[in-house]
Amino acid sequence: MNDEYAVIESASKALKLELYASELASFVERKGFGKQELSAIAETFEYLKVKKEESIVNTLLKMSRLPMKEPKTFQGFDFNYVRNKDVEKLKTLPTLSALYGHRNLAFIGPPGVGKTHLAMAFGRECCLKGYKTYFLKATELNQRFTEAIKYGREGAVINGLVKPSCLIIDEIGRCVFNRDNTRLFFDMVDRRYSKDGPNSMVFTSNLTANKWCDFFNEDDSLLCALDRIFDDAIVYVMKGVTYRGKKLETHSIETLKANNK
Repeated sequence: MNDEYAVIESASKALKLELYASELASFVERKGFGKQELSAIAETFEYLKVKKEESIVNTLLKMSRLPMKEPKTFQGFDFNYVRNKDVEKLKTLPTLSALYGHRNLAFIGPPGVGKTHLAMAFGRECCLKGYKTYFLKATELNQRFTEAIKYGREGAVINGLVKPSCLIIDEIGRCVFNRDNTRLFFDMVDRRYSKDGPNSMVFTSNLTANKWCDFFNEDDSLLCALDRIFDDAIVYVMKGVTYRGKKLETHSIETLKANNK
């Protein structure tokens, strides 16, 4: 019966119940339960544990701002479409080694090569493993900083961006951060740099990092931010033709001249 007790005790911890094997054993003896009844209890607790885990994952996915209707997944990424000596490194992304190793990720390359898909797939995998994830465009981040300064909510906004284990910022280079917003960008990066536990920042951009300075207006803050972002990061420089248009259908239609009567 030891296996059933272990299953129940493990499930109880996941359900945040203070139920220990010794306490359960006393209960089983008082009720006169045998092997069949104990197995049924173990199955019930295991079922409740799975349902609890599913509920947590669904909540994390909803809060992440990642697409739910047509999710971006690693299974949905065509790895046969990419080639190079570093493709095998790309295939290790689902292990979340970057998250556990406190390493940031950056996907750099032209439009349509799968940068955002991979960033979203990484974030989704984090949610599936129970880690809080948050996705936003660089333009949204810029606007959020502007509103934070306007209403004196800088601390609350930075705190909110530091909490997720995985923070994804898409399309760096689509907008210009003014001086104050660049300083807030540094504050966010600096706080995350010293954050405990598994965590990663994930960036996508059409531009290499040495060109990001054109879109931030505080040289010292940006340089300090970049030092922290790329201090121990994995950068995928992606090249090639766009994925977009693979399902495009083009049909040639010609109208005939109407007969005059």
